[in-house]
Amino acid sequence: MFRFSDMPKFLFSFLLVLPIMAIFFGGRVDFTIGKGKTIFKWKKIKIKSVYFLDSFCVYEKLKYDNRFTHACVYAGGAIANLASIFLINGLVIADILSTSLFSYQFVYFSVYYIIFSLLPIKFTETTSSDGRAIYDALRYGKITCNPD
Repeated sequence: MFRFSDMPKFLFSFLLVLPIMAIFFGGRVDFTIGKGKTIFKWKKIKIKSVYFLDSFCVYEKLKYDNRFTHACVYAGGAIANLASIFLINGLVIADILSTSLFSYQFVYFSVYYIIFSLLPIKFTETTSSDGRAIYDALRYGKITCNPD
């Protein structure tokens, strides 16, 4: 169950893990959580009224601007989840972390996220899954996350 005490962990993940690939390739990022009317805005972060429905990251032109770097940005979430799976499993194998419901569910849901985020699905004319964005970037050089 997600509790208020989990917020620092969530914010750390959201503000560090999600944009790290865009920042790595020289991009500037904006965050929007949810859909609908904006209820909170602080610098480059917006929270919308239906906050649980969607979230996305918009980035400006990358310093290293090519098909591969854009595909890496789109794959950043899946790569971070895969790295976290290896980290948790490594900690369990090294007996630093005990096998528990938390470690099992963390790995299970991380795998679930990776699989479904990489399915190449076009949600609307302007939004796609990470998998579709990766495919479009590599195949056509199309940037689907950047509105410009």
